[in-house]
Amino acid sequence: MKKIFWVLSLLGVSATITAQQRVITTGVPFLMIAADARAASMGDQGVATTADAYSQQWNPAKFAFASEKQGFSLNYTPYLTQLVNDISLGQVTYYNRFNERSAFAGSLRFFSLGEIELRQSFDDPANVVKPNELALDGSYSLRLSDHFSMAVAGRYIRSNLKLADVNTDAKAANTFAFDVAGYFQSEEFALEDFNGRYRLGFNFQNLGPKISYDNDQSDLNSNFIPANMRLGGGFDFILDEYNKVALNAEVSKLLVPTPQVGYNDGTYNGKDMNGDGTIDATDMQLATEEYKRINWVSGIFKSFGDAPGGFSEELREVNYSVGAEYNYQDSFAMRLGYFNESKDKGGRKFFALGAGFKYNIVKVDVSYLFSASRVKNPLENTLRFSLTFNFGDKYDDF
Repeated sequence: MKKIFWVLSLLGVSATITAQQRVITTGVPFLMIAADARAASMGDQGVATTADAYSQQWNPAKFAFASEKQGFSLNYTPYLTQLVNDISLGQVTYYNRFNERSAFAGSLRFFSLGEIELRQSFDDPANVVKPNELALDGSYSLRLSDHFSMAVAGRYIRSNLKLADVNTDAKAANTFAFDVAGYFQSEEFALEDFNGRYRLGFNFQNLGPKISYDNDQSDLNSNFIPANMRLGGGFDFILDEYNKVALNAEVSKLLVPTPQVGYNDGTYNGKDMNGDGTIDATDMQLATEEYKRINWVSGIFKSFGDAPGGFSEELREVNYSVGAEYNYQDSFAMRLGYFNESKDKGGRKFFALGAGFKYNIVKVDVSYLFSASRVKNPLENTLRFSLTFNFGDKYDDF
């Protein structure tokens, strides 16, 4: 039964994509799921929010501004809860700001697709398989000045989704990626009725070779990984020594070339690839092969100007989110967020809310998401939890 539910969910995703125009799809999309509850409750953003133990996914350069010397976090995100109960994403993170200017961090993300029962016929004994994906990474961040830091991160990615049968093996797909990130945090300055501080951040993440599930490693049999650009900023309204309000905004764009074929109301809208004056299935095949031949380095540069619809379509490939966070004595927080994606590029739109509670060295964060579009979100009506332990000396930068 679980197998049936999973297949139906995939068909639902495929139907959604077919109804859109040139949706960009990649391999290992679990890398783009917000694993921690704090970022999730502010609309899946974190490139320019204040530093925390979850910065590894969003912007590792923030670790150089962490207020505690060390931190360890555990995150759990149930997935597709309205269909099955055994698909989930888990993440553990550790960071160490070992001096005033430098920090290192590491994390492990594990995406489990639960159990799937395979049978050759209805009455055969079930062959139970447990497909999964994981990413193991490490980062180093360095403050280049009192207010600006940069970081690099390396990531090993393993995707064990291929199911074995009598004709094929089940070898896992592997690849690697790296991130380049930066973060700026100003000094606290006085305004008329309160103090303020602004933050800026960027992260070029998941830059790396394509991933392939076949022994043939050619581009035709490989998939782009979700290389992504994040840019963001925020402002802290420091009302007094107890109360602080932070407003944040972020934009993101996949650094993956736009497919040159697509559908509009079920009709193929690609180009005449063979010059015979007609647009048919042959043109679609040729355009698809041409797209697959693009290597990952060229794909990054092409992604900024290859949309068939021109600049207006490129803009539709940019997602944005806005979020707010209220903090009281750094021990209690309330958060709100909104995320928007063009209806032609996936159509995800959702609101999120959450809270955080801190006692001594322990912090608990929760978030809840509800969709604002007709596209079903796999995390809709789902509670996410994060647990953080901070310990060691504290840094007082400003």
